[in-house]
Amino acid sequence: MRAWLPPALLIALLCGLSVSMTLLEPMFRWLQPDKQQVLYDRDSFLFLLQNHLLLVAVSAAIGTVAAVAGGIFATRSAGRDFLPLVSQVASIGQTFPPVAVLALAVPVLGFGEAPILMALILYGLLPILRNTLAGLEGIDPAVREAARGMGMSPVQVLVQAELPLAGRVILAGIRTSVTINIATAAIGSTIGARTLGDPVIAGLVNDNTAYVLQGALLIGLLALTTDSVFEALEQTWERRLPSR
Repeated sequence: MRAWLPPALLIALLCGLSVSMTLLEPMFRWLQPDKQQVLYDRDSFLFLLQNHLLLVAVSAAIGTVAAVAGGIFATRSAGRDFLPLVSQVASIGQTFPPVAVLALAVPVLGFGEAPILMALILYGLLPILRNTLAGLEGIDPAVREAARGMGMSPVQVLVQAELPLAGRVILAGIRTSVTINIATAAIGSTIGARTLGDPVIAGLVNDNTAYVLQGALLIGLLALTTDSVFEALEQTWERRLPSR
């Protein structure tokens, strides 16, 4: 339970700041005394936070399923010949900058959440795939032999032995991917997606540093909170390993 205390405090701080940003108005007014409006009010920060989280969560779920499935396939005897291809395909996602993906996707998918969702999925594949491969390849072959010796089928070996042992490494890859995409999702505001990047973009357009700071503060706090949650998850996973 102690591992979950920092995430709980950060979640409370993030939610509290999202609903009570007005309490910091004096600070923003001091920072930007030449602006009549210093608090971003086109959308509520709580709504932007929820939408931002939804985009990251959906892209992380799709990316995790695709990357873990690809990693499992590439580490089986039938798929080892495809290992270089799987790695190269995932690497393409990080070779293209998210802005370039958006530029290519907008004419096809239109403005809104769909293009940034595609960019987040492509951009988040590589860390998860890389860690899935490292986690599965790092398992002692004796563990697999022992599992097979107990009469387990290949699927049972994977589910009951390999994935639990590789789980923490895979979680670390998901953690890296999600943390990166929290910041990347903000650029979705440039194509009509409603994210915490809205006040940042509005601040840059209107030369309003207070707007920029409000968006950046929430994005940074969201990244810290998410990273803390994954840290607690990794510790919990480690404690529940069969070997423990």
